[in-house]
Amino acid sequence: MARELPYVAAIDEAIRQEMARDDNVLYFGQNIATTENDPYLTAFGSDRVRVTPISETAEIGMAVGAAMAGYRPVVELYMAEFLLVAMDQVVNEAPRMHTMTGGQVRVPLVLKAGYGFTAGWAGQHTGSIYGMFLGVPGLKVALPSTPADAKGLMTTAIRDDNPVLYLQHYLLMLDNGEVPEGDYAVPFGVADVKRSGSDVTIVATGWTVHRALAAAERLAADGISAEVIDPRTIAPLDTATILESVAKTGRLVLVDQATRHASVAAVIASEVSEHGFADLRAPIKHVTALDTTIAYSKPMEEYVLPDEDKIALAVRAVLDPAADAKATT
Repeated sequence: MARELPYVAAIDEAIRQEMARDDNVLYFGQNIATTENDPYLTAFGSDRVRVTPISETAEIGMAVGAAMAGYRPVVELYMAEFLLVAMDQVVNEAPRMHTMTGGQVRVPLVLKAGYGFTAGWAGQHTGSIYGMFLGVPGLKVALPSTPADAKGLMTTAIRDDNPVLYLQHYLLMLDNGEVPEGDYAVPFGVADVKRSGSDVTIVATGWTVHRALAAAERLAADGISAEVIDPRTIAPLDTATILESVAKTGRLVLVDQATRHASVAAVIASEVSEHGFADLRAPIKHVTALDTTIAYSKPMEEYVLPDEDKIALAVRAVLDPAADAKATT
């Protein structure tokens, strides 16, 4: 059965259920268990729920060690930018340990952090920096866009024997949606076709999935049939589903809140160019953030970021490349 839950509650439910199921699951962070009445502390005790020092290097380093010792830690980092303080642990230690030990050591670790923008948070707390983690062998990256996927991907992340970067978008936290009760896991590397279509493929991630669906609905009123795909995880990336869709539609628009040259959109475009070029009837279009730091100013923020209007415009451009070429010359 399913019932409606906010995105943030769906994540919480997954963590609680996994902690109840497996005594090796730990949960800690700088704002975890700060009082004796903390619900996680009350439910699972101080051996498994800990407040950490105000040091990302310390808390992620502790988590890597605990994971190597057989535990399954979940680290609450709050903001993705905090990962930058501990890049040695995130990039150079945790993902490489399994290979460097010849498969003898596993590192089942979840790094949970918010990303994206909340109006007025400006440059250092609004990034979509997942692009810099895509090329790290051994590190998995999940970007849930719905409450159901938020629960299912967190369940899978905790059970995975590899380090997982689990990124939750700030503006999705209070979104409601149907969430299955009980044990529910969404497999990594399996995209979700959110809307079927025949004229153009739109691939979007995280918060932009909802912008893409809204644009597709608007375009449908003009007789344009857009297929919308949410990869759900970007490492591993389900290129097969995307290529299958492009083979059907012949056109591709990529929507990503990250900056153009540090986006998953760039990776998808490369894969489609290599493996699906013969199916394309128009150049691939990117609808991403501009290559600049997010401003505090709301009008400037809106100028930089993707939105429904920009997605719809890109779709019309791939449907009529000749008109688009004239407009841009």
